Amino acid sequence: MSPLEVRISECAGFCWGVERALELAAEAADNAPVPVSTLGPLIHNPAVIAELEARGVRVISSPEEATGGTVIIRSHGVPRETKEQLAASGMTVVDATCRFVTAAQVKAERLRKAGYFVIILGEKDHPEVLALRSYAGPDSLVVQSPQDLPESLPASRVGVVVQTTQTQEQLGELARWLAPRCRELLVYNTICNATEQRQSAAVAMAEEVEAVVVVGGRNSANTRRLAELCASRQPRTFHVESAAELDAAWFDGLQVVGVTAGASTPPEQIEAVAERLRGFGA
Repeated sequence: MSPLEVRISECAGFCWGVERALELAAEAADNAPVPVSTLGPLIHNPAVIAELEARGVRVISSPEEATGGTVIIRSHGVPRETKEQLAASGMTVVDATCRFVTAAQVKAERLRKAGYFVIILGEKDHPEVLALRSYAGPDSLVVQSPQDLPESLPASRVGVVVQTTQTQEQLGELARWLAPRCRELLVYNTICNATEQRQSAAVAMAEEVEAVVVVGGRNSANTRRLAELCASRQPRTFHVESAAELDAAWFDGLQVVGVTAGASTPPEQIEAVAERLRGFGA
């Protein structure tokens, strides 16, 4: 039996925003006033969160759980009210919000102040979207597709911002639906370029291999999106969080397998998956 050929996507794993968040957390763990906590998981990768906890960085779900020391705002951002509450608490606050998320928040607020009815393309319960909505205003609307929109829009001036991990196809579909139904439409494409790069590279790879393994947390929106996109091109797509989940039977009779990973997946997890795959064909 010949070994599996494993192709790793040209763009996979940690993005700039995640690397920055982890660097800030590591610095806080070593130097900041203790205890150190993150408001929600810093990134959506269970193994990385476990490593941070081993270094003394615990996860809390609300500002009230903080007992002094240092609180880190995660890469997905937090609602404006939460940030203001932390600022007034007297604790040391480290803001690890991704710059692309911050840019989306600024644009959402700009639309609201300009009098637009704000539509957010994203997952309504995702922490990034919950934060984004606090800037877009309580009358904003979160949708994942045109099917989520009401029959008639409540305003003729509509503005759109996007959760940074959505796809260009989803945004295009929404814009095409909205354009003939409102007098004025202003769309801010706030999808981050790291997301676009990973999606484009993954799709291109999926079309050239016999199976795809997507590595990353199941609670990671961008990783799930990668898996969905890959599955649309290569039905034999598997989403795993670690190499231990791989089953040799999935790849029986195959010669070429592709590997990609979400923006919150560290390089060592990608390589561990690739190494185990190579062993299946040995």
